[in-house]
Amino acid sequence: MSERSSEKQCSMVSASGMLSLASFVCLATLTNANAVEVQRTDNHWVVLETTNALHADGRLSWDFELKHPGRYVVQVISTGPFSLATVEVAGEQLKEVLKDSFVIEAGTVSDFKNSVTFNETGQHRLTIETAAALKQVRIVPHFSNSLGSGKFDNQWLTMHRSKEKQNAMAWFKQAKFGMFIHWGLYSQAGGIWKGTRIEKSPYPGPRVAEWLMSTFQIPRAEYGELAKTFCPDKSFATNIARLAKSAGMKYVVITSKHHDGFALFDSACSDFDIMDATPYKANAIKELYEACLAEGLEFGVYYSHGNDWRDGADGNFANVKRRNDALGIYTHPQGKNRWDPSPNTHAEYLESKAYPQIAELLKMMPRLRLIWFDGDGLVTEEQSFRFYKLVYDLNPNVLVNRRVGHGFGDYLDAGDNKIPSASDNLVKYWETCGTTNNSWGFKSYDDDWKSTRELLYYFIDIASKGGNYLLNVGPDGKGHVPKASADGLRAMGAWLKVNGDAIYGTSRWKVLHEGADETLLEGTGHRAAKGFSREFGTEDFWFTAKDNRVYAISLVAAGDTVRIRSLNKNAGTVKRVRLVGDDRPLIWKQTATELELDFRGVETTENGFAIEVLF
Repeated sequence: MSERSSEKQCSMVSASGMLSLASFVCLATLTNANAVEVQRTDNHWVVLETTNALHADGRLSWDFELKHPGRYVVQVISTGPFSLATVEVAGEQLKEVLKDSFVIEAGTVSDFKNSVTFNETGQHRLTIETAAALKQVRIVPHFSNSLGSGKFDNQWLTMHRSKEKQNAMAWFKQAKFGMFIHWGLYSQAGGIWKGTRIEKSPYPGPRVAEWLMSTFQIPRAEYGELAKTFCPDKSFATNIARLAKSAGMKYVVITSKHHDGFALFDSACSDFDIMDATPYKANAIKELYEACLAEGLEFGVYYSHGNDWRDGADGNFANVKRRNDALGIYTHPQGKNRWDPSPNTHAEYLESKAYPQIAELLKMMPRLRLIWFDGDGLVTEEQSFRFYKLVYDLNPNVLVNRRVGHGFGDYLDAGDNKIPSASDNLVKYWETCGTTNNSWGFKSYDDDWKSTRELLYYFIDIASKGGNYLLNVGPDGKGHVPKASADGLRAMGAWLKVNGDAIYGTSRWKVLHEGADETLLEGTGHRAAKGFSREFGTEDFWFTAKDNRVYAISLVAAGDTVRIRSLNKNAGTVKRVRLVGDDRPLIWKQTATELELDFRGVETTENGFAIEVLF
């Protein structure tokens, strides 16, 4: 601890209580004749008793009502040995030989390995066929699907619907494109610890570079030694802000504190920050904030509130696991420091560090646009709400993302490198965060860079579905963005300079795309393992809308004739057609089957073009 940091004092933001683990509310009821009450603990779950099942052809069936969509796990409770079981529910079939998982008072619990996604609330039917001596079938929210009691919903809704929040959301919907930055002590290591690449670590965990401390299970004191050599170039803030501007991005979000607990800003609540622990001796977050504002960019910060491997104990894992084991519910350990946890409790960490640091960030940057929380897995409903309310009370203009927990975010994220399907029914505005290679933090040997066309495809597909794209860069320890990553972003910026009208401020049209089926991203590991091999043709178009204008976007150069089927006469009467970025009139003809355009003499680039149609 430095002389300066020894004089630091940290004030509490407000008092906080804990939800009772024994609280129960009614979630759903069976709709069979012998209906029974279904209860829940901290997570909503449906309990189907065999005494209330319908019996037919050796199968048991129940009708039930589900109040919350999302991802669930089907559990079977038996009083005897398990055997092969087949379940049909929500249009899916699960079939496997079940194995003992938990022993609880009601019997032995076994989980089906594959989860089930309920896209709709309301009435559902579950059918099971098995020789096991069943007592219950339970439908339990997946650990990624945290649902609350509703206790704070009205208070949250009042804040979420405030004029300030809605004005902020209006800006967010216009912006469409932002830069994510994963940068910290781990950036110096480049995905390698003591000569071993993170993929070769003997421990389980994500193989992305910013998870270095966890995946190698590095002790807190040893990891902290990285701070002694962390000294970025003084030009990093200006360089990154200018790169984001040249890429056509409208906002920047940087990891002010990732899971490792290291703060890139001067904090009164911790010595493990860039001012006290490094030779840099400056507030990197504030420097980037000011550089972004100077370039006309809005600014946000990522903050890992639930996970803090330095000061957050075990992330509340032991407490939650003890309770969940008694209920027969799996507790996910990922992101929890169980190799060298700090001696305090997780609740004490929230009081002494997380809440106060959020207050520090808000007070330090009065024009902050959003806070991107992360690591919410074992944060309680009341704690999630307190984070949201803390932000609102200090600056109601700041947006909060989904990962604050328990549904209290102002907008959704589809997941890391995940793009929702055209058929998904998302209840809030949303964003996809993605990478330019296969890691978020700097990984020195990851040269699997996504091409400009691949990045543009993800961006255009997201825009056509009505979302934002938060595209990541992982600077090295000096703050330098890898050249291949920067070049890809600048190429996207060149495309947007011409075609930006088809992206910024647009919304979803009644038709999303025509041509080949969508190619979905299913996560960072999915793209890393399978690559990207999609081919694009002249028949592929994606659509966006703005007022009475519809945009058709192509990712290949045009031939002499362009035909767009979805803009036929049934779509409405076309008044004018123009090539976006070029005001020259186009010769066109609308028929019952298509909009036909004469492109002879019109030049387009290898990365395509956009058409604006005024109805």
